[in-house]
Amino acid sequence: MRFYPMRVPFRRATRISDANHGWRALQTVLCRRLRRLSSFVIQQLYLDLGTPPPATFDNFIVGPNREAAQTLAGLPADLSAGTARDRGIYLWGAVGSGRTHLMEALCHAVGPSARYLRARSPLAAFTFDDASTVYCVDDCDDLSPTQQIAAFNLFNETRARPHCAFVAAGSQPPVDMPLREDLRTRLGWGLVFHIVGLDDAGKKQALQNAARERGLQLAADVPAYLLTHFQRDMSSLMALLDRLDRFSMEQKRAVTLPLLRQMLTHTDSASPDGKH
Repeated sequence: MRFYPMRVPFRRATRISDANHGWRALQTVLCRRLRRLSSFVIQQLYLDLGTPPPATFDNFIVGPNREAAQTLAGLPADLSAGTARDRGIYLWGAVGSGRTHLMEALCHAVGPSARYLRARSPLAAFTFDDASTVYCVDDCDDLSPTQQIAAFNLFNETRARPHCAFVAAGSQPPVDMPLREDLRTRLGWGLVFHIVGLDDAGKKQALQNAARERGLQLAADVPAYLLTHFQRDMSSLMALLDRLDRFSMEQKRAVTLPLLRQMLTHTDSASPDGKH
């Protein structure tokens, strides 16, 4: 007696079992990959949401620098109207004093026709272009000899055109800058503003304002803690605030002193100046 009818169900069952096993294995692999992809997307979203807002005149804490801020804020309209009296402006002050913020705010106000330059910019970027009306050269102290020559030529090109302006910045007054004599004297031809850093009250206000623009609500004791335990210049404080912003989104928690301390324990560079 032959048992062919029994063999067929047995083979079909085996194939169905193998198929189910293969499907479950495929599901497991897909789930793992989806979880990894989801984690990556979430991290990228946190980074995108944590991007600091651009520097503008509205979010600049004026402090004792009202005249410089007003002059730069009014420059785009004066250039458009052809009424700009001083088209060469130099800002000097310590790192974190706000001079870079003012230059970036000017570029933001002018738009695509503004060009922001510094020592790490390629030499070709210092070439005059009719499409650009405002040239901002930051950190002049660090310009290479060839960049200094290019900046000198750029100054002369903008000065020859009533609709253009040249704004530069450095850590010292023009007379003390370690630059070529021709460029150093040109920087002192126009308006020169000493940009003074904020006091503690101004820094706390700046931190609260920057947090608010990011959609954060800082606990009252966080700004004071940052000022007493870390580098006090605004560049370092804002960089720390950016890290705190991203960490709070990842943890889905409000920005409090315990959260700040938790973040510091999760990073290798907990204290930029070693005070913490």
